[in-house]
Amino acid sequence: MKSLLVFSRLIDAVTESVGKAVGWLILVAVLVSAGNAVVRKAFNISSNAWLEAQWYLFGGAFMLAAAYTLAQNEHIRIDVVYGKFSRRVQHWIDLLGHCLFLMPFVLLMIYYLVPYVLMSYRSGEGSSSAGGLIVWPAKAILLAGFLLLAAQGVSEIIKKIAIMRGDMDDPTPYVPTHAPLDTAVAGEKGA
Repeated sequence: MKSLLVFSRLIDAVTESVGKAVGWLILVAVLVSAGNAVVRKAFNISSNAWLEAQWYLFGGAFMLAAAYTLAQNEHIRIDVVYGKFSRRVQHWIDLLGHCLFLMPFVLLMIYYLVPYVLMSYRSGEGSSSAGGLIVWPAKAILLAGFLLLAAQGVSEIIKKIAIMRGDMDDPTPYVPTHAPLDTAVAGEKGA
C-alpha cells in the first residue's frame, strides 16, 4: 500500500500543478475577450480566430481543472443525502462512486476521444468558420482533461482504500451540515 500511496501523491502533485496553472487561462480568456470587444467596437474589426481562442481558453481551463477539483473534494454531490451518513459510509459512497461511475465514464471518454483527436490532427481539421483556428488542439485539450481526471480517479480510489484500512488520515475530511444522529448522545439527551 505504501508504494500505491507514493504513486497517488505523485498524481496529486501533477494534478495540483496543472490545476493551479490553468487558472491563468481564465485571465487570458478575459483579456482576449476584452481586447476583441475593444477592437470590434473601436475599429469595426472582428476575427473568428479571436472568438474561438476565447472558448479554447475557457474550455481548457474547465477541462484541465476538473482533476484538480476532484483532488480538492470540491465536485458537486447531494449533500442533503450524503451528509446524513457517517464518515465511514461517506467513504464507501465515494469509493463506489469513483469505481462504478467516474472511472467507467472517464475511460469510455478516453476510448472515444483518442481516435477522434488523431483523426482531427491527421486531417488538419480547421474551423467551419471563415478565419477560424485549427480544431485539433481543442479536441486534444478534451483528451488531456479526461486523462488527468482518470489519473486523479485512480489516486482517489487508492486514498479511499488507504483511509478505510487505516493506512492514512483523511486528507479532505468532510464535515456534513446534517450530521448523523449519534444514538449514545441522543440517549443521554433524552434521559
